[in-house]
Amino acid sequence: MPLDQDNHLEEKHEEKEMSFLDHVDDLRKHLVKSALAILVLSIIAFFYIDNIFDDIILGPLHHDFFTYRKLCEWSHSYYHNDQLCVKDFQITLQNTEMAGQFMMSFKLAFLAGIILSMPYILYQVWKFIQPALNQKETKGSKGFVFYTGFLFGLGILFGYFVLCPISINFFATYTLSPLVKNEINIQSIVSFMSLLVLGTGLIFELPVLMYFLARIGIISSTFLKKYRKYAFVIILIVAAIVTPPDIVSQVILTIPLYMLFEIGVFITKRVENNKKKAEDDYQASLK
Repeated sequence: MPLDQDNHLEEKHEEKEMSFLDHVDDLRKHLVKSALAILVLSIIAFFYIDNIFDDIILGPLHHDFFTYRKLCEWSHSYYHNDQLCVKDFQITLQNTEMAGQFMMSFKLAFLAGIILSMPYILYQVWKFIQPALNQKETKGSKGFVFYTGFLFGLGILFGYFVLCPISINFFATYTLSPLVKNEINIQSIVSFMSLLVLGTGLIFELPVLMYFLARIGIISSTFLKKYRKYAFVIILIVAAIVTPPDIVSQVILTIPLYMLFEIGVFITKRVENNKKKAEDDYQASLK
């Protein structure tokens, strides 16, 4: 019997030796490590909570925010006017609870802890599933932490620097009546930005999800290509749900989401080719 088959059988044997309680205990260890990482980074973030709130959370509420400045520069370069420049808009933040600001400090620190510890959490996820993989699968999944972390970070940046400014500017300048002033509860705007940014970070994991669905045979490249137009409609619906009701922000989110879908189609095809190659190699070894 070839050496690689011996290794494969040995790995399978070791995998079978782990009972259900062993897997649960292993999962508990990885969850504890992830929780500790979130706790430590949340404590560190708490010491910088003033900067996090003033410079990050309140950043898109100022007309000189990075995205607004770039839009204005682009407007001057291509349109030679202030068409895309964001005018100063006023939003009054208010706190309606006695301990509201104090508790918000902990919530923001915890949120920062989750975002900052995400690469380590993904590493713990990979360490948990690694024993179930054979040597070849382990080698092929070494980039799991990098790619998932990169896509999550890219989604976070896209949500914060693109979707948040567009959404906040839209809602801040929209008026039902000049008699109504925008006095926003601090919990409302933090929850809005958190859901938008974290949601975009998770949505950007679409290629990773498609990769695993292709690995277990739930989807195929043929299926994805056949129903590509329906996927585009679903992406439009998702973009319409998570963005303000204007066509510009919907298009801005639809473009990267559809690009991620096409990347997922390419990855799915690669998975199928690798599976076919492995089967051909196995059949050849039997002859």
